[in-house]
Amino acid sequence: MNQIFPGLILLLQEESRYSQVLDNMKHPDLSKFLVIGALLFIIGVAGVLTRRNIIVIFMSIELILNAANLNFIAFSRYLQDTGSVNAVAGQVFTVFIIVVAAAEAAIGLGIVIALYRNRETIWVDEIDLLKW
Repeated sequence: MNQIFPGLILLLQEESRYSQVLDNMKHPDLSKFLVIGALLFIIGVAGVLTRRNIIVIFMSIELILNAANLNFIAFSRYLQDTGSVNAVAGQVFTVFIIVVAAAEAAIGLGIVIALYRNRETIWVDEIDLLKW
């Protein structure tokens, strides 16, 4: 009988750890969002610096903007939980960034189409319209 109770105690401890992990997954804290935002930002910067295709560069810029959006929303939620007055500011910045990203995509794709019609390429190192 003494051997059953340690196993039962161990099982109950595992159940409490599982419920704690499940609770942390349901309610993530600020650091998890910041880590995801930093990873998105790093992937975006690496894409801008290493790729030669202009479409991939535009997608990498979108990743950078979405990383900033995620950080603004995470801080807005954090400030809202602490009862700050300026909790909506992050959401307002996010809306402005989404508008800027949409304008960047429209103008950027227009420039890409114009360059493709002139040079018949979308590779950045082959576009030399501003050279003498």
